[in-house]
Amino acid sequence: MLISAVMGVALFLLLQNTIQTCIVSSSSMEPDLTIGQRLVVSKITYRFNLPKRGDIVVFRPPSNPNAIPYIKRVIGLPGDTVEIKDGKVYIDGAPLNEPYIKETPLYYMPPETVPADNYFVLGDNRNDSNDSHVWGMVPRENIIGKASFSIWPLNEWGLAPNYSFD
Repeated sequence: MLISAVMGVALFLLLQNTIQTCIVSSSSMEPDLTIGQRLVVSKITYRFNLPKRGDIVVFRPPSNPNAIPYIKRVIGLPGDTVEIKDGKVYIDGAPLNEPYIKETPLYYMPPETVPADNYFVLGDNRNDSNDSHVWGMVPRENIIGKASFSIWPLNEWGLAPNYSFD
């Protein structure tokens, strides 16, 4: 009985420190993620690797760390200069190929360099997303983890739609 209880507590602690689930609560990541979709978030991925451009991350919003976590895509890495103009995102002056977005951005953002230990994130639904183009960078310590799997609804079951620029 004691062994079962200890194993149960150990399993609980392991799961609490490695994965988390979250629910998509806005349309900011359409068309890839929809309201009500449930994701499994890997909290351990970024203990061994840094976030990459194209990763979908779950994080505590910088302006309100106690709010419901946000879900956005990493666009700018530390040291990158990000600019949004003419319906495109530019990284260090080069346009970014983004086949995953809902529509091109209808706004302008002047060039801004991403500070060390920070990330520039955008929603895939560029014109309906409260993201870095509005409130700035996400500090590394605010990132909870990387979206890994979609588990609900069942027709969306599978790997999260992270995108690789490699």
